[in-house]
Amino acid sequence: MTAPTGPPPVKRHHWIVRLTHWLTFVLLAGMVMSGLQIYAAYARFGERGGPYYAPNPFENKAFPATVRLGGWLAGGLNWHFTLMWPLVIGGVLYVAYLVASGEWRSLVFRPRDVRGAIEMQKYYLRLRREHPPQGKHNPLQKLAYSFIILLGVLSVLTGFAIYKPTQLSWLTALFGGFQAARYWHFWAVWIFVAFLIVHVILVFVVDPASLRAMITGWYRGRFPSHD
Repeated sequence: MTAPTGPPPVKRHHWIVRLTHWLTFVLLAGMVMSGLQIYAAYARFGERGGPYYAPNPFENKAFPATVRLGGWLAGGLNWHFTLMWPLVIGGVLYVAYLVASGEWRSLVFRPRDVRGAIEMQKYYLRLRREHPPQGKHNPLQKLAYSFIILLGVLSVLTGFAIYKPTQLSWLTALFGGFQAARYWHFWAVWIFVAFLIVHVILVFVVDPASLRAMITGWYRGRFPSHD
């Protein structure tokens, strides 16, 4: 007799999702590293000689050269602008696919997911023994992914606000001015980094099969159903 091999694999991720996922990972790493190089040229938020815009634990601190890309200000700017457009195009392609395929329904957090998110949080806090039922993504994942998409939009808009503060003066003003736009752009980076760390940890702790699915497109694990 043949031993059971577990549930059959199901198609989980379209090639566009996988391509944009890994492309974003590589490009975002380069954007963060080149951004730190740019920040090193003026490691504060506020006009030179004037009051600082807001509290900043990294004020006047240079990040190690090993995590900076570009070598100097001009080099960092060149890398940042070179990587910017592929990252934006990849993001637009991903969102366009979600809308065209209808897959946004299994990803976007909606009011009906609030109760499920609470139950999922109870499970993570060990206040609930059984894992709540879920589809392709659990409600907390939907909340995180919806937030990170909005954060991506904020990063792009604040990036353009400080890239073209004269030509896009209305956009720069919308964020409170040049220094304020720099501030929001800078902190968006650290939220992305925090999300990435938590995301990777949860993949390995909760559902390692999802990593293989993001490479091959096929999933064989604990949560094979779709929303």
